[in-house]
Amino acid sequence: MTRIFFTLFFIVTALIPPAQSETLQVLTAGAFKQVVQDMVPEFEQRTGHKVLISNDTAGNLTRRIEQGESFDVVISTPTALKVLSQKNLLLPESMVDLARVGVGVAVRRGQPRPALNDVDDFIRALKAANKIAYIDPTSGGSSGIYLQGLFRQLNLEPVLSGKAVLVKGGLVAEKLVTGEADLAIHQISEILAVSGADLVGPLPPSIQNYTNYAGAQSQQTRNAEAGRLFLATFASPQATRIMQNKGLER
Repeated sequence: MTRIFFTLFFIVTALIPPAQSETLQVLTAGAFKQVVQDMVPEFEQRTGHKVLISNDTAGNLTRRIEQGESFDVVISTPTALKVLSQKNLLLPESMVDLARVGVGVAVRRGQPRPALNDVDDFIRALKAANKIAYIDPTSGGSSGIYLQGLFRQLNLEPVLSGKAVLVKGGLVAEKLVTGEADLAIHQISEILAVSGADLVGPLPPSIQNYTNYAGAQSQQTRNAEAGRLFLATFASPQATRIMQNKGLER
């Protein structure tokens, strides 16, 4: 039903020029930033609205909103949006599912690629690496939180001792380019965004973890119509192509 609604909404609103230009403050978590950035130019040209983007981890975005930061649209995990909605910080009827992304492994461009066919391959890759970069779980990044639990589950914490390069936020694979790590684990779309990093592949299916992304509007937004139109653009064929190119899926 959500997809049907968005498709109809997109078709109808695309034909209606905005009464006046609005500036949308958009907060976006982690991996979805790459999609938003690619969608904004066409949206601005088509609608006349302007979009200002701010990116952070899902956890940090939640804290910023709870502390009173002004915004019109937020794109984050459904869990984070649920917390904000329960605190009456979001318009509940505005919440929509957008996409999901899995976790991948990367090396510096041109370096040998370890096998990732199964969990044993993954463990061997971790043991062979000198430095392993991933999101610091304390920053609230979903991939870092997941990996912390996975390493504990697989009894790999001793293996990670002295090897972990914890990144507070941003593009983990940049640590490969700077030479601070020789293996990086992050959401696939974030890896693909780094020039100089090669995606080895996704985590093996038995330990793969997907982060879902959803969007919603602020309870205090003054640009509700522009915000609805912005969220509706992510149901377009163009958005689907961009998501696929960035490593996300519906």
